[in-house]
Amino acid sequence: MNAIVIYESLTGNTREAADVIAAELSAAGVATVASSIESVDLGVLAAADLVVVGSWVDGMFFIGQRPGRAGRLRSMPVIDGKRAAVFCTYAIDPGKTLTKLSDIVTERGGNVIGGVALHRKRLAEDAADFADRLLSTLQL
Repeated sequence: MNAIVIYESLTGNTREAADVIAAELSAAGVATVASSIESVDLGVLAAADLVVVGSWVDGMFFIGQRPGRAGRLRSMPVIDGKRAAVFCTYAIDPGKTLTKLSDIVTERGGNVIGGVALHRKRLAEDAADFADRLLSTLQL
């Protein structure tokens, strides 16, 4: 099985979470590459059985939360028919960011099987737990 973790990061938190998810999947035997939304390898994406997409939470403290730089995510390559999962990193409140990110991934053709909001103070442990949940869901 192959996977790609595509992320949009502003301060490095989302990149860190993406790297942890990719490392956990790789450790379990899933060939996984983490890639910024700006440098997605189309060959890796085409070969992926699972596409994980992550973004940071943009918006006011408790209103208007959305995936950061959603325009870039909306223009990512098409992922028709692939299983997908989403994650966001946040500091205060993720609001409906996961729902909005799931909608974007669905619009790009992905079949979203789950998602998680990761608080920036618990990135590593919660990202690892999310990867474990993905592996259980995929029964690897």
